[in-house]
Amino acid sequence: MILFRGRRILASLLLCLLLLTTACATKAPSRFDQVQQESTKQKSGQAVAKNATQGSELNKFFPESDDGYERVYTQEKKGFSGANLKKDGKVVAQLAISDTSSDATIASKYANSTKKIEGYPAVELGKTQTSILVGKYQVKVISKDPLFNASDREDWIEKFDLDGLADLK
Repeated sequence: MILFRGRRILASLLLCLLLLTTACATKAPSRFDQVQQESTKQKSGQAVAKNATQGSELNKFFPESDDGYERVYTQEKKGFSGANLKKDGKVVAQLAISDTSSDATIASKYANSTKKIEGYPAVELGKTQTSILVGKYQVKVISKDPLFNASDREDWIEKFDLDGLADLK
């Protein structure tokens, strides 16, 4: 009986020792932990420039709803404002104004532009995006419907208050 009791106590002690050592062991960081640590240390691309314009300030330069189109604001934050352009309840395009002061590479893509819309340098990205640079602001129209083509995008860019945006400091 004493031998049986001794084995139970010894087994219990070994089990406790096993649990204690595995619970207190340090876990090697996973590859995701390492990437998370690196990305939180990076300063570039994480913050909007202090002098970036508030999104609510940019809303007044968007075109009004007309010709059966409805403009619905979707996002507004420091340095950016965006809206969906709907026709018959369907999103046909996205409209956006971005303050490029947070990312100088955006403005640099207009440096060699030969195309102009309303006197401002313009670029097309693929078959769905048209944008112009107005001072430090990028005005972009993105097609979400195949029938909303490059000509439609240019027409809607022209409907923005571009001169008012150019005067915004």
